[in-house]
Amino acid sequence: MDATTRGIRAAILGLVINSGLALTKLTAGVVGNSYALIADAVESCLDIFSSLIVWRGLRVASRPATEQYPYGQGKAEPLAATVVSLMLLGAAIGIALAAVEEIRTPHHAPAPFTLIVLVGVVAVKEGLFRRVSAVGEEIGSTAVRADAWHHRSDAITSAAAFVGITVALIGGPGWESADDWAALLAAGIIAFNGVLLLRPAVGILMDRMPEPAVVDRIREAAQAVPGVIATEKLRVRTFGTGYFVDLHVQADPEMALRDAHALSGKVKAAIKEAVPAVFDTSIHMEPYEGPLTEVAKATNV
Repeated sequence: MDATTRGIRAAILGLVINSGLALTKLTAGVVGNSYALIADAVESCLDIFSSLIVWRGLRVASRPATEQYPYGQGKAEPLAATVVSLMLLGAAIGIALAAVEEIRTPHHAPAPFTLIVLVGVVAVKEGLFRRVSAVGEEIGSTAVRADAWHHRSDAITSAAAFVGITVALIGGPGWESADDWAALLAAGIIAFNGVLLLRPAVGILMDRMPEPAVVDRIREAAQAVPGVIATEKLRVRTFGTGYFVDLHVQADPEMALRDAHALSGKVKAAIKEAVPAVFDTSIHMEPYEGPLTEVAKATNV
């Protein structure tokens, strides 16, 4: 199964589960008089939209290159992650404002049965986070990772709601707003996660270099090819779930053009073998102008 298919299946799984959880939490929140649980239901509704955005982003990113999009449309993947992150921030602001309003308004304590609902929600959402996060890490998708953290933020709001409702029930009269303070705390956690997810997504959109481990593997693979004396000007762009590489390779200045072309092909193959996620590598061959001993070493390998 390719990376895009796995990412789409993870998004669909989240979509189905979140639909059921949103309805369950909204019903329990209204019947059980728990604003924290209602806020949690709103978060699940946003999770539904985020999964749809991730699904659509991955579908667009998987489209082949065309004359209008010669590099493909892989940027749709980090763009989807950016939208999901902004949705998290928007949800945090909305929940916080509503929680403050509820704190200022006297109301009844939540019903005890809402705690049972929240325990089940936390278990399901944490399990969903772990599964989707694992897929995101394996395929290198910022959108899928963002979707996974949307699931964890839902688990966090549910856990905060559980604590708040427990305090309200144990504290009795005068402690009814503990439920709303829990929602306010959850809003802060959601906003924090939104910022953490937004930064790498924006970095990819601005063609920031990937993590050093990926760049080092590419450089080492190129330099290990017989005939390559040195490399320079290595540039790597993240594009969807893979990378585009630009590299200058220095070789024997006396090398024939045909041999230089063949050497560039070997470098491309070595890079692809070392980092399978590389979509394409552009090699610029240059004559090595350093000590002749280095040329001799390269030609005698």
